Amino acid sequence: MKQIYLQSYFKSGYNRLMKYISNITHMSREDQAIILKRLKIIEFFEEFGETATKRAFDKGRSTVYLWKKKINSSGGHLSALKLESKAPKTPREKRKVNEFHQDFILEYRIKHPGVSKETIYPELREYCILNNLPLISESTIGRIIKELKNKEKLPQHFKLSYYARTGNLKARCQKKIKKLRRKDYQPQKAGDLVQIDAIELFINGTKRYIITAIDTYAKFAFAYAYKLLSSASAKDFMEKLIKVTPFTIFHIQTDNGKEYHKYFYDFVKSQSIIHFWNYPKCPQMNTFVENFNGIIQRQFINWHYQELQDNVDSFNYDLMDYLLWYNTRKQHSAIGKIPPLRYYVNALIKNSNLPNYLLTQKSNMLWTDATSCKF
Repeated sequence: MKQIYLQSYFKSGYNRLMKYISNITHMSREDQAIILKRLKIIEFFEEFGETATKRAFDKGRSTVYLWKKKINSSGGHLSALKLESKAPKTPREKRKVNEFHQDFILEYRIKHPGVSKETIYPELREYCILNNLPLISESTIGRIIKELKNKEKLPQHFKLSYYARTGNLKARCQKKIKKLRRKDYQPQKAGDLVQIDAIELFINGTKRYIITAIDTYAKFAFAYAYKLLSSASAKDFMEKLIKVTPFTIFHIQTDNGKEYHKYFYDFVKSQSIIHFWNYPKCPQMNTFVENFNGIIQRQFINWHYQELQDNVDSFNYDLMDYLLWYNTRKQHSAIGKIPPLRYYVNALIKNSNLPNYLLTQKSNMLWTDATSCKF
């Protein structure tokens, strides 16, 4: 069998080496690139030693010796250096599902639609003990339920909509979206995270809604009242919020209300804004906007109840005056007892490349003129 010497192939050039590899095996370009890289590391190791190789390629002596051993064991074939399959040598046996288990779960879900695997487990365990059947775990029950859903064997609930124009009934299927959670994300500047929420009010039997938002970093806040709370209203609010904020919004955080789906969801996605969703029944994740909701109710909403019921447009006009005062005049202890817009401008100037003598002069001309925003 022909012996391949690495040194001679490196001296003979790249083309000869590639030709050899291509003639021996029909490998992908990715495998060929990996082989060439490993050969160069081996050559570098033989010429400059272990320490230099570790610094240059982050490969130790044991790794280089393992590669050389593979070449020698294969009779000098360089194809021995390609990546090996990461599949386990002894693959796990395919899960065997007893038909009795599957039938029991299917009948139980038909009799009790929507029950979880935790509910089924004690019933199935008792059934298995009485019938001398092997026990299965809750995880296995969950996998069986998923398989039954994929095979469309489990009953599904559909909401029907009547279309007066055609006189037909159509099943409504809610589009499922993958909800991204905030987890450990922390904002570093204004616009990194804006929390949004809605306040529902009953005024003498009349429903009114106020959608609120606050930037968690600069505490810049905005709110707007609506007669109806829908995804169209939430989209309209988001458009106004983007218009009035002096910074770019990168992330928003909301609860799982229906108003944050459909038109609102599509609009946020079109603006390349990342949408974080709270975990269900977890309002403490929106602490900043919940706190702002309490402030705006105590300081403004409670004093304009009748106006909110009779004339929403007039209420919003007065609300803009309050928000202008809130963002430009009201002191906030969380940001050094200065207004949110002042705090944002200070941070903006601090991170700019202005000369030092200008950094101490924070002109009001840099503030956004909120009175110019017409809704």
